[in-house]
Amino acid sequence: MVSENPFNRILKALEKPGGGQFGMYYSLPALDDPRIGKCFFLLFPLLVYKLPYSIRILLESAIRNCDEFQVKSNDVEKIIDWQNTAPKLVEIPFKPARVLLQDFTGVPAVVDLACMRDAMNNLGGDSSKINPLVPVDLVIDHSVQVDVARSENAVQSNMELEFQRNKERFAFLKWGSNAFDNMLVVPPGSGIVHQVNLEYLGRVVFNTNGLLYPDSVVGTDSHTTMIDGLGVAGWGVGGIEAEATMLGQPMSMVLPGVVGFKLSGKLRNGVTATDLVLTVTQMLRRHGVVGKFVEFYGEGMSELSLADRATIANMSPEYGATMGFFPVDHVTLQYLRLTGRSDETVAMIESYLRANKMFVDYTEPQTERVYSAYLELQLEEVEPCISGPKRPHDRVPLKEMKSDWHSCLDSRVGFKGFAVPKEAQSKVAEFDYLGTSAQLRHGDVVIAAITSCTNTSNPSVMLGAALVAKKACELGLEVKPWIKTSLAPGSGVVTKYLQKSGLQKYLNQLGFHIVGYGCTTCIGNSGDIHEAVAAAITENDLVAAAVLSGNRNFEGRVHPLTRANYLASPPLVVAYALAGTVVQSNVLPDMFKATYQAITKGNPMWNDLSVSAQSLYAWEPTSTYIHEPPYFKGMTMSPPGPYCVKDAYCLLSFGDSITTDHISPAGSIHKDSPAARYLMERGVDRRDFNSYGSRRGNDEVMARGTFANIRIVNKFLGGEVGPKTIHIPSAEKLSVFDAAMRYKSEGQDTIILAGAEYGSGSSRDWAAKGPMLLGVKAVIAKSFERIHRSNLVGMGIIPMCFKTGEDTETLGLTGHERYTIDLPSSISEIRPGQDVKVTTDNGKSFTCTLRFDTEVELEYFNHGGILQYVIRNLIGSNQ
Repeated sequence: MVSENPFNRILKALEKPGGGQFGMYYSLPALDDPRIGKCFFLLFPLLVYKLPYSIRILLESAIRNCDEFQVKSNDVEKIIDWQNTAPKLVEIPFKPARVLLQDFTGVPAVVDLACMRDAMNNLGGDSSKINPLVPVDLVIDHSVQVDVARSENAVQSNMELEFQRNKERFAFLKWGSNAFDNMLVVPPGSGIVHQVNLEYLGRVVFNTNGLLYPDSVVGTDSHTTMIDGLGVAGWGVGGIEAEATMLGQPMSMVLPGVVGFKLSGKLRNGVTATDLVLTVTQMLRRHGVVGKFVEFYGEGMSELSLADRATIANMSPEYGATMGFFPVDHVTLQYLRLTGRSDETVAMIESYLRANKMFVDYTEPQTERVYSAYLELQLEEVEPCISGPKRPHDRVPLKEMKSDWHSCLDSRVGFKGFAVPKEAQSKVAEFDYLGTSAQLRHGDVVIAAITSCTNTSNPSVMLGAALVAKKACELGLEVKPWIKTSLAPGSGVVTKYLQKSGLQKYLNQLGFHIVGYGCTTCIGNSGDIHEAVAAAITENDLVAAAVLSGNRNFEGRVHPLTRANYLASPPLVVAYALAGTVVQSNVLPDMFKATYQAITKGNPMWNDLSVSAQSLYAWEPTSTYIHEPPYFKGMTMSPPGPYCVKDAYCLLSFGDSITTDHISPAGSIHKDSPAARYLMERGVDRRDFNSYGSRRGNDEVMARGTFANIRIVNKFLGGEVGPKTIHIPSAEKLSVFDAAMRYKSEGQDTIILAGAEYGSGSSRDWAAKGPMLLGVKAVIAKSFERIHRSNLVGMGIIPMCFKTGEDTETLGLTGHERYTIDLPSSISEIRPGQDVKVTTDNGKSFTCTLRFDTEVELEYFNHGGILQYVIRNLIGSNQ
C-alpha cells in the first residue's frame, strides 16, 4: 500500500532573496548524512559534499517519490551508500521528471497508447486511464529527407515534400496531442529534437505546483544525452520503456558507477569541439564505461562553452556511457539567459541548486568528488582529427589520414578495411555528368553534409565552417557539382546567426544551402545521389566516401553507395579565436526567443491538418503509415507466464558489433525488399516509399524491414553481404522476413546467435519489436548494448549471454542445430542473472547467463511484455 512520504521531514521552503519563497523542496543537506557530505574543521567549518552530482539527482528523485511501494526507504539508503553499493550492481527504481519523444519513436509510442486504450476497453477497464502521468515532450524532427539540396528554396521544397509524404503521420501525432493529456507536440520544421530540448524544453529545475526538483529526462533516442551538457540528467531508453515511464511506472536500473573525467588546460587554436569529442570518445571506449555515468570536472571546465559540453555529452552512446554529465555552473546559467529563459527562472534555478548542493561554483575552493574511477585529459594535447571509415570511435589524426586511407584499402574487409586489390586501387571511373566529363576514384567524396545535433548546436564550429567557406570563395575555390552538399541546422537559431553574421551566403555559394531543420544524412535521410554518379560507383565497384559532421557512420547508414563514411568537424580547421568573437556578437537571446515563440503557433501546413476529436483512434485498415499492431491480440487478465523454447531453429547467426541499424534500418526502403513489395502491392509508387523511420507506425512495414540492412553479414551466407538467410529445413536462401514467416507457419520457434555488442548504436524500439513479430524467442550473444537488451526484455524476448571466453566458434556451433533453452516454467523459480542450460539436437550442451537483470524485468517477461504488464496493473489497481 502507498503510504505518506517518510522524508517529508526534510521538506523545506526556498526563500527568495527579496522576500517570499520560490516553493518547497526536499533538502539533501537536511539529511545530515556523512556519506553525502562531511564536515571538516580547520579555521572554519567546511561542509564537503563528496557524492557525485549525477548520483545526487538520483537520490533526490528517490526521496521525493518515496511511497514505500514503488520507491522504498531502502532504495534511498542504497543511493546514499552509493560508494559501497554501486560495485555490487544493486537495483534501484528511478522516476524521471519527464519523457522526450522524437517523431520516429513518437509515432509508435502514440500507436501503442492508442492500442492500450482499445485493450483497456476490451478488458472492461477505463480507457481514460491511459494517459501520460509525467510531462511528455514530443518533437517532430526526424523527417527531413534531402531531396532538394543545392537550392535557395531547399527548406520550403523539402518541407512541402515531407508534408505530402507524411501528412497522415503528422495528423496522427496532432490527434495524439489532443487526445492525450500532459503531452506537448513540437511541430515539424522546428529543429532536431536534442537541440530543441537543449535550447527550449530543458527546465533544469521544475516548479510543479510549488514543489521544486531537478529536471531529468529519458528519451527515445540514444542522443537524449545531449541535455547532460546543460546539467539535466538524461539518457536514451527504448520506446517501450519510455511508454511505461509515461504511464507512471518507475524505471528499474542498476545503480551505476561514476567515472570522473578531469579536464585541464585549454584547447589550442584551430582545434574544434569535434576534435575534442572524438578524442574523449576514444579514451572512454578504451577505458570501458558501458552502463556507467561519466561526470566531467576540473579547471578546464571553465574553458568549455555550453555548446562544447553538449557536443561531448551528445556522444555518450558512442563512448558507451549511460550519460556524460556536466554539473550546473555559471556557464550553464549564462547559456540559460542566452537562450531566452527569464531572469526570474534563472534565479530560481540557481537558488535551488545552491541550496541543495547541486551547483558548482568555480570561484570557491574545489574539492574532488569520490568517483569509481578517474581519467584526465590535458586539453592542449587534443589535435585535429576525423573518425572512420565505419565507426565513430575509430579516430584518425588529420596528419595520418592519407596513410590510414591506403591501409584501409589494403586491409581485409572489416571496420578498418575494404580489401581492394592493389591493381584496382588506382582505378578511374569516367562518366558524364549533365553533359560534362567527370571522374571518380576510390575515396572520392560524393556526399558532404553539415548535419546532426552533435555539431549543429555549436555556434563555434558552425561559424567556423562558414569562415572556411568565406576563405574558399575569396580564393575562387568551388565544390564539384556532383558532390551532394547540404546543411541541416539543429534549429532555426542557426539560420539567424549565420545570416546576421553575413556568412550564410558563402556557404550557399559552395552549395551548402539549408535543406531543413532536423536529422538528415546522419540518420540515413541523405536522399538520392545523381544517377550518373550512382552508376559510376556501382559499375566500377568504387569505395565512395561521405564526410559528415554527424555522430554515426556505421555501414549502410549514411547512404547505400558510400562504403567509407567519415565523421568530421564542420570546418575541420577553425580559427577559434575569430569564431569566438563572432559568436558573442551574433548569437543573441532575441534569436532564441523569436524562434521558440513560433513553436506554440505552429506553421501553416501543421495548422491546416484536420484531425478527429475522439479519444479512441479510428484505425484505417488500408493505411500504409498507421496500422494497429497485434501486441494485445487475445490478451486476457491472467499473465501467460514464462514460455519454453524447444527445438528452435536459428534464424540468423552474427559476429560482433551488429547494430540497431543492421537490425532495423532507418534509411531508405530498398526497391527489392519485402517492405517494398508490401507497399507496391498496396499501390504505393517507389518514389513515395519514404523511409523506414517515417513508417514506424506500421508494423507490417517494420516487420518486413527487420534485418533488411543491405550491408548486414549473416554467417549462414559464407561471406555474402545482404539481408538474406537460410531456411534450414529446406536449405533455401530467402529474405529474412520470408524465412521467418515460413518458420511461423510451420509452428517453429526461432532464436538468434550473435557476438559482442549486439544492438549497439541508436536506441531503436523496432529493433526489438521487429524480431518479436518475426517469431524470435531468444537472442544468445557475447554481450548486449544496454538499451537494446532492455528493449528485448520489454517485448518478451529472452536475452542470454555466452559465458566469458565462449561463443559460437569456441563451442563449435554452426547455427544449423536446433536449440532448447532449459528455463523453469514458473516465474518464481527464475532469478535475475541465473545460469541457464542450452542443449542442441546434435548433443551439444552449454551454459548461458540469463540477462533479465532485475526482478521488475522478470515481471515484464511473466506478463509477455512491459505494455501488457502496465495494462494489467492499471486495471488491477482500480478493482
